[in-house]
Amino acid sequence: MLRTIDSDQLRPGMYVYKLLGAWVHHPFWKTSFLVDSDDVEKIHGSRIEQLVIDTARGLDLDTAAPDAPDPQPEPEQPPPPVPEPPEPATTTRTARTNSVTAQVGIESEVVRARKIFEDGRDTVEAMFRDVRLGRTVDTEAAMPLVEAINDSVLRHPQALISVARLKTADDYTYLHSMAVAGLMSGLARQLGLPEGQVVEAAMGGLLHDMGKAVTPLDILNKPGKLTDEEMAIMRQHPLDGHRLLVAGGVQNAVVLEIALHHHEKMDGSGYPNRLAGENIALMSRMGAVCDVYDAISSDRPYKRGWDPAESLKRMASWQGHFDPVVFQAFVRRLGIYPVGSLVRLESQKLAVVIEQTPDALLKPKVRVFYSAKLRSHVLVQDIDLSRPDCQDRIAQMESPSDWGFRDLEKLWLP
Repeated sequence: MLRTIDSDQLRPGMYVYKLLGAWVHHPFWKTSFLVDSDDVEKIHGSRIEQLVIDTARGLDLDTAAPDAPDPQPEPEQPPPPVPEPPEPATTTRTARTNSVTAQVGIESEVVRARKIFEDGRDTVEAMFRDVRLGRTVDTEAAMPLVEAINDSVLRHPQALISVARLKTADDYTYLHSMAVAGLMSGLARQLGLPEGQVVEAAMGGLLHDMGKAVTPLDILNKPGKLTDEEMAIMRQHPLDGHRLLVAGGVQNAVVLEIALHHHEKMDGSGYPNRLAGENIALMSRMGAVCDVYDAISSDRPYKRGWDPAESLKRMASWQGHFDPVVFQAFVRRLGIYPVGSLVRLESQKLAVVIEQTPDALLKPKVRVFYSAKLRSHVLVQDIDLSRPDCQDRIAQMESPSDWGFRDLEKLWLP
């Protein structure tokens, strides 16, 4: 049975069905979970005043252990002891967190990531439609999608981003928003930001391009270079996004900041306000890196996306564009050779990077499939370059287009 209670009535062992408050008012990714004493303390310290508990999945007010009573005169006979709350089976807060953070293989997580994109597309499309029509932006409705993206990034840092590269031109704007949310979530964790700011970073990534809801489609999807006049219109989207989000009821300063300033550059040459250096908020500096990486590594109406490693190499060469500290953290998160990169080994075999080795970024796991020397396909073989007995290593990056390779993702994505 569902029951609404005041937050100060919450006790360990209760099952929270829903927190009655905005996502920015509490530090939890999920709004449904079995609480322990740490959770109770966090909720008591938040701005959540009421919540809904599910008494079928946890304790009720009548069965929860009460707070310690005020001292009373000792009775002649001691009262019977208060029974301990029953030990939940496998649904404790710790077990739930571990199940999310446990690393899984990329192939299994890719299957989940595909489903996240399939289900999330409708959510993002609806938000763009609401913004376009001047309706309230329901950030609470987007929270399950943000949670799913964050959970995927926790399970495997590269899977969701790898799937995002497969977006089509028709889906680009919507799936780009989800991809940037995933990149922002991972980057925020890499930078050691607290949980609440990780939530804001991911939500900001999801909403950063809302201004494109009012950008003319013939400009947005033009299969060629934009004219100066068209580029001027395109560069209005950060201002449009900020305006539309404010009009739609979004009040979170970080989310609004990311929407307005994710195209600013460290040297002051960005837009819309030509901010420079520390005048650009950290979250916007993060947004600039994540937005550009997904854009240049994805196929667009007017060009094919660059290989992931090539994308990072190009970004590193653009002096003055990105915060060096943020960009270095981004590279550490994705790897020097991100998943999906084409590399040549010293053995003159070509391989696709399929897994990162966090402690050895130059030695990822690769899938060999081609001989550069013989110019022919070879037996597919997975090699962990970080193994002590491995004699091979990466010699250089390669461009798939130089070799005529298309759809390399089919080689390693399920």
